[in-house]
Amino acid sequence: MFVQCFLDNDLVNGFCYMELQTKGLVPVNIESSCPMSLPPPMDEQVRRRLRHWPQRPPGAPVNAKQPGTWRRARPGDLQTANHPFLKLPGTNRLRTLPEGLWLHFSPDPADPYADILCIEACSSLQNLLDKRSRFAPSTTSLLAVCPLPWLLAPCQPEDPTPRWKLIRLLRREPTEPLVLPVRDMRVLFGLKSRQYDGFARSQMPQAHEYFCPMEALTAEHGDENPAMRALLARASASATANFMHLPG
Repeated sequence: MFVQCFLDNDLVNGFCYMELQTKGLVPVNIESSCPMSLPPPMDEQVRRRLRHWPQRPPGAPVNAKQPGTWRRARPGDLQTANHPFLKLPGTNRLRTLPEGLWLHFSPDPADPYADILCIEACSSLQNLLDKRSRFAPSTTSLLAVCPLPWLLAPCQPEDPTPRWKLIRLLRREPTEPLVLPVRDMRVLFGLKSRQYDGFARSQMPQAHEYFCPMEALTAEHGDENPAMRALLARASASATANFMHLPG
């Protein structure tokens, strides 16, 4: 027996197909218009592209307010099991795992901190509201946690140098996770085109928020897109943009 499912919603379509397989109405190896292998979820598509982005955020200028080291923390290489995450002090279970996370490490061991740039893929407006709430201004401090295996692992597949040696904040090999208070935070939200257009027309972003169409994040070589580089340059320039001039 052959049953067709012509549904626009990928999630509903996939659920329908799996249900039919479970009930024996669709053979496991049949070629049908209900695809056996659904395209990966939007957030996974974004992660696959971001894995090819550089260690420094594309377009981020060098400035006196951020003299430390930038590292891409998420998405990481597939060989490393543990990657950095964000959390509130005193919590062990509730963690924020953005699709993209870049960390700027303080260069001074006497004044440790991290600046963060996050990228979040939002497949719906409800998803956007949920993810915006995670980064809403708060009176508590957000913490960036760098697990020990991540610090000890090589930064690049072709370079065996452990990651901690490239972070000037660390002067000796660490023996425990590195936990840093977040000094500055910027978040780039990717929205589906229709939702992006509507949001851009009617909403006012918070000071730490930036927005782009999802296609800009899933595009091949998206980090080389001049518009994306200009957007991230504006986000990174916020470290100095509020000053008339910096002391010489």
